[in-house]
Amino acid sequence: MMQPHTARKVLKTTLFYALVAVIVVVAIFPFYYAIITSFKTGTDLFRISYWPEQLDLSNYRNVLESSTFPRNLLNSVYVSSLTVLLSLVLAVTAAYALSRIRFRGRGLLLLTILGVSMFPQIAILAGLFELVRATGLYNTPYALVLSYLIFTLPFTVWVLTAFMRDLPVEIEEAAIMDGLKPWQTVVYVFLPLMWPATVTTGLLAFIGAWNEFLFALTFTSSASSRTVPVAIALFSGSTEFETPWGLIMAASVLVTVPLVALVLIFQRKIVAGLTAGGVKG
Repeated sequence: MMQPHTARKVLKTTLFYALVAVIVVVAIFPFYYAIITSFKTGTDLFRISYWPEQLDLSNYRNVLESSTFPRNLLNSVYVSSLTVLLSLVLAVTAAYALSRIRFRGRGLLLLTILGVSMFPQIAILAGLFELVRATGLYNTPYALVLSYLIFTLPFTVWVLTAFMRDLPVEIEEAAIMDGLKPWQTVVYVFLPLMWPATVTTGLLAFIGAWNEFLFALTFTSSASSRTVPVAIALFSGSTEFETPWGLIMAASVLVTVPLVALVLIFQRKIVAGLTAGGVKG
């Protein structure tokens, strides 16, 4: 007969794995159903099925052969990559100043950076639109880069500042003794140690810029300058496609695959970056 403590342990383990299974199903099922729907055409789109009955690639072919979607995909890659690059360059230098240099108002500056990220996008949309139009950046990728820095830069600055603050002061003192200048200390000493945190913040910033919709819809007007979230949303109103639902699912899968690939490639660095500073020696 099973002992009471053994039975409780088995019950807890069973409930734990059951809960994990439910979470995994809830998280993965929408993407799985999108993949299935992307292989359907015609009236099959409105018939519910949970297993692909045929692999019809016509939706993918139509999306990739469309007049603007490949350009929209390249726009998203360019805008997201440039946003991440600028965010990390500015955040690393700001993190060094905020974590290593003592000056009056440092805490207030950190709170101000955090406060900027608390405003909803719609609250700053009108003022930002006037700024974009006044600078002549409207309907260009740089308008999106400028606007995306508003929500990616505060996050990267805060995370990298917290990470750099936990690094031993002796490392910086040794670099100074060796005659390194501050920027050399950041590049040759701190950056190799901050690699996990840099990858984590960079990837999260990339995902945020890749999926952003409101600014991309507002600051672009031509089909060739849009990013993929806006392009997918406008499939339903496009005259180029008569039945857009399968095309929308195919385009969504194509847009999601690069993000999944990046997460799988950098998963170890992401875990290390998220858990950095959690254990004190």
